[in-house]
Amino acid sequence: MKDNSLYAQAGVDINKANELVKRIRPMVASTFKRGVLTEIGGFAGLFALDLDRYREPVLVSSTDGVGTKIKIAAMCNMHKTIGIDLIAMCVNDILVCGAEPLFFLDYFATGKLDPEKAADVVQGITEGCKEAGCSLIGGETAEMPGLYAENDYDLAGFVVGVVDRENIIDGSEIGVGHVLIGLASTGLHSNGFSLVRNICFEKLGLAVSDRIPEIGELSLGEVLLTPTKIYSSTINHLLKQQRITGMVHITGGAFLENIPRILPKSCRAVIRKNSWPIPSIFSFLQEKGNISEEEMFRTFNCGIGMVLIVPESDAQDLLFQTHALNENAFVIGHIEERAPGKPPVIFQK
Repeated sequence: MKDNSLYAQAGVDINKANELVKRIRPMVASTFKRGVLTEIGGFAGLFALDLDRYREPVLVSSTDGVGTKIKIAAMCNMHKTIGIDLIAMCVNDILVCGAEPLFFLDYFATGKLDPEKAADVVQGITEGCKEAGCSLIGGETAEMPGLYAENDYDLAGFVVGVVDRENIIDGSEIGVGHVLIGLASTGLHSNGFSLVRNICFEKLGLAVSDRIPEIGELSLGEVLLTPTKIYSSTINHLLKQQRITGMVHITGGAFLENIPRILPKSCRAVIRKNSWPIPSIFSFLQEKGNISEEEMFRTFNCGIGMVLIVPESDAQDLLFQTHALNENAFVIGHIEERAPGKPPVIFQK
């Protein structure tokens, strides 16, 4: 039914928002697990924490978006995976604290609501929630003509997880001799896309449909839209079996900015270059964009999406377990004593 109200004439169609809710209701319900007390459409989402599972539960939260990767989705007119990126960017941030994801909320803002496009985005969000093991219990769809262009949209996500206080991982137990193990990324993930777009589309004049032999058989757009890896299943399994003293999500700021966030001041990370295979998309961007090695390691994950830090005695066992979980993992460095005035992260051959 067409909305002829003055509000609709001003650019906001409430009927389309209602249509979207009907479309996504079964998708959202498919993410519900024990603890969810409400259905989609309420003023707030309710989740009951099972206190019997924890001695001293601590709630862990994070919020994030997917940046200008959304521009690539728009250029490709492919919107079914960008929601997976949203889940990954938020969930991976709380995993590094040792937390188990519980529930998620999303925020979708657009200039003019297209229920089909929005439903595609939510489909990705629900798929990501299932992979991460959390429930999508609420969200907000905002139609804001005049603030966003008609076909533009933006995404934000909010996740809450839980960890027992005694099991919080904060890096305080990291010591000299500990080993850095990198878990492979699935590609660019969701960082550095302003630079990617500048290189690929402004400098090189490429199209998302172009196929570039140097980066494989997929089109450029398909490579760039490869969803961010969600490490929930792997990390949750390892935490039940292994002693992990630190974890780092290699996100915005990559290696040089993120690893120091968890290191004790007396420690520094020594990363061995060429200790893992770097996907071809990164080599392509570095060459065509004339990017220095330092900037690559400060902007892109370069093939490593998560770093685990463990005592040397546990490293081989952790590698065995990650490989048994079909996770590509590599010993990429170690922790050594940091002298005053020295950088917290260095790269060596």
